[in-house]
Amino acid sequence: MTGQQLKNSILQMAVQGKLVPQDPNDEPASVLLERISKEKEQLIKDGKIKKEKNPSYIFRGADNLPYEKVGKNEPVCIADEVPFEIPESWEWVRLKNITVKEIKRGKSPKYADCSNVYVFAQKCNVKLGGIDISLAKCLDVKAFKKYPIDEYMINEDIIINSTGNGTLGRIGMFHDSDRINDFTIIPDSHVTIIRACKYLIKNYLFYTLKYYQPYLEKLGEGSTNQTELRPSTIAALFIPIPPIGEQKRIIEKLLEVIPMVNAYGDKEKKLQVYNIDFPELLKKSILQEAVQGKLVPQDPSDEPASVLLERIRAEKERLIQEGKIKRDKHETVIYRRDNSHYEKRGSEEICIDDDIPFDIPENWTWTRLQNICSLIGDIDHNMPKSVSADSGVLFLSAKDLLDDGTINYTQNVKYISRADFERLSRKALPQKHDIIYSRIGAALGKARLVEIDREFLVSYSCCVVRPLWVYAPYIRYYLESPLILLHSIKARQSIGVPDLGMGEIKKYLVALPPYNEQIRIVEQLEVLLDRCDFKM
Repeated sequence: MTGQQLKNSILQMAVQGKLVPQDPNDEPASVLLERISKEKEQLIKDGKIKKEKNPSYIFRGADNLPYEKVGKNEPVCIADEVPFEIPESWEWVRLKNITVKEIKRGKSPKYADCSNVYVFAQKCNVKLGGIDISLAKCLDVKAFKKYPIDEYMINEDIIINSTGNGTLGRIGMFHDSDRINDFTIIPDSHVTIIRACKYLIKNYLFYTLKYYQPYLEKLGEGSTNQTELRPSTIAALFIPIPPIGEQKRIIEKLLEVIPMVNAYGDKEKKLQVYNIDFPELLKKSILQEAVQGKLVPQDPSDEPASVLLERIRAEKERLIQEGKIKRDKHETVIYRRDNSHYEKRGSEEICIDDDIPFDIPENWTWTRLQNICSLIGDIDHNMPKSVSADSGVLFLSAKDLLDDGTINYTQNVKYISRADFERLSRKALPQKHDIIYSRIGAALGKARLVEIDREFLVSYSCCVVRPLWVYAPYIRYYLESPLILLHSIKARQSIGVPDLGMGEIKKYLVALPPYNEQIRIVEQLEVLLDRCDFKM
């Protein structure tokens, strides 16, 4: 049960007479209603409220069922209309019969930059409960002269939001303590004010209307863009009235349990957030173990990563000599000496112990991403025009890196001309086993493996990463590890569109295991991620 469901259940018990026991010594609610009726008669004589043309009166018949007499009409049984049964000492009444102010909306206001009168708008009746007058605007002083004094909001007025999707039916209670500098406050045309008779406990009526809130939300009329809750609909609500003594006991009990229900609701919301975040947190935890060499055991018979790295350097040199790749002017070498990590950058040797994020097994080594790839690149930033699929070449973007760990090649994809493809493909033409890495925008940090042999390009929102003699799936997972995530977070905190620069990506520190261990890590990762019932 959610916090809101628990609160609704408690309110339901309260308004049905099931929250606290009835006391036979209580004065019956019928006597209270007689007192309220006399109060309204006096207000009518004093000219403070208008007499209703067809007043209604609800009473219990000889069969103990509720009947309603409207004007001069014969009484009608309303047992099928009242929403639930109530104790014998309680009575049903229409909301309009227990208020001392006509149930209506406020006026459409004329605002001013500054004045000593505030306009209570529906946004002041805040979603999480309570009133926030700081959200109110000022009323034009000349317009204020047209407002009768009974329109001024007073202590314990109940507010019902009467228009607008998302806020319709929201209930709040205004208190004098909500005022700013004791300024006068008047309602606007989007809220309806309920001002209860003095013999009724206002908090009881407030919580009864809170119980009705989900029902009121469904009573809105109008278009899907703008629904409204008519004052006549609100006025006709059936309100269950307990004896005044029981009203007090109900409120005392509600004030006792609702803080506990709210605390329960807060915990429940935190649990919901945790449950939503848990798969992602678990993924990060598993990846962190993987890239630190803690996911699978090391095998002493594996060729050390340092030997693999030397072989990669030799292969890159061969490719350079053959003119297939360009020499990297910024290539560096990371090595250990005297139990510290050093990086040789040209003729310069720098201790990088502060840059090393964690310890790795002895047969692993640290390197830069650019040192183990034959390509890290993107296309020109000029976005080519779309053409039809029949005459074009597939052109993907970051949105096509799907959350299930795959790449979308077919659904709502873009195609570009052959001429644009030939021009753009010179810098970064993806191949099978390459990695597409999102570096700009909302999808920043996603890495997906190209697992099909197909001709396509990817926009500059991504870059192509081509590992050389390294197990590509390991690098794909590494690029989504918590270590690299820190770079993504840093980019997201920058001004404007989050953007990971190509230079920064090339310099990523990579914890490189022996080749065979890379394979074992990926195999174990995929087993665990599958058991977690989600894929990266």
